[in-house]
Amino acid sequence: MKFFWALLLSLALSAPALAAEPGVTDSQILIGQSAPFTGPASQLGIRLRMGIDAYFKSVNADGGVDGRQLKLISLDDGYEPGRTVANTKQLIDNDKVFALLGYVGTPTTLAAKPLIDAAKIPLVGPFTGAMALRDPVDRYIFNIRASYNDETRQIVDNFLFLGLKRVAVFYQDDAYGKAGLTGVVKALAAHGLKPVATGTVKRNTVDVAAALKSILPAHPDLIVEVGTYTEAAAFIQQARAQGYGGQFANVSFVGSEALAKALGPEGNGVMITQVVPFPYSGVAAIVREYQARMTAAGHPNDYDFTSLEGYIDAKVLVQGLRKAGKALTRNNLIDALNGMNAEDLGGFVVHFTPTDHAGSSYVDVTSITQNGKFRH
Repeated sequence: MKFFWALLLSLALSAPALAAEPGVTDSQILIGQSAPFTGPASQLGIRLRMGIDAYFKSVNADGGVDGRQLKLISLDDGYEPGRTVANTKQLIDNDKVFALLGYVGTPTTLAAKPLIDAAKIPLVGPFTGAMALRDPVDRYIFNIRASYNDETRQIVDNFLFLGLKRVAVFYQDDAYGKAGLTGVVKALAAHGLKPVATGTVKRNTVDVAAALKSILPAHPDLIVEVGTYTEAAAFIQQARAQGYGGQFANVSFVGSEALAKALGPEGNGVMITQVVPFPYSGVAAIVREYQARMTAAGHPNDYDFTSLEGYIDAKVLVQGLRKAGKALTRNNLIDALNGMNAEDLGGFVVHFTPTDHAGSSYVDVTSITQNGKFRH
């Protein structure tokens, strides 16, 4: 009998430990992020985190999620895969976060993917459109933005509609750039065409001389750029200086506002595809909500595409946390996200199933104006 009661006591004492989920207490949920907050791509991480923070602050001010406050732990990786791996280990093993949110970049997220899968920890809203993170479907990675295939198809189809067919590609020489290049090649192939030239740049550099030498002699009508704002701006400025008068188009990862600022008047007419609604007007309910909460967070009129994406990413995660219920586990969160078959966030719909983690195919086309603003 003594043994029986001792066994019951032992099970009772161990039950909370067995039930405990990393990063979850009665009062808090820890969320981890690795992104560039320094270096040539820093504005991507800074702005994405700003949108996440704005949404988290509003949720926490309203009592949190089932009484739990959200806390974001953000680590700087400088847009370098090796640092992303180290950060992911830190977040999972040392900080004991419950889930991951808003990683930035294709090569960085791909480098962290084996750790994410091994830890069975969900990552929501990676800032990348690479197909390698979508096909085959990864149980733990929930993409929200449209793919680079979606974006580059929109660029190519819109441009060819004008009757111009000579398309070149300037791309970052890594997994991100190659994903964009693949998208352009695929889109052109649907019209029986191929790129007339290609050129590359190394990540986190602005040495574009070789790319210019490779691309400009082909006299393209359009140059599709698949890089960050520093690389894209350097290429555009030097191409213009050498007399190139054709069109430039960028995918959304470039960092639209940072690119416009870097180019100044030379940015007039540069196209950029976007994967979230236009953040400067109040047409969509999600945008009106975003603007109000950015203002409440201390960022009045400081709106842009990247922070809106961070805001949407955070909202999707919180919707999943709420649907997962009070007894929060990673598996419950994954099941809840997989149940978002057509989640309308206010004019932006997210679609997840167990066999499809490409949450959205929304693509808009914008261009930079002469005064550094945007039209669409």
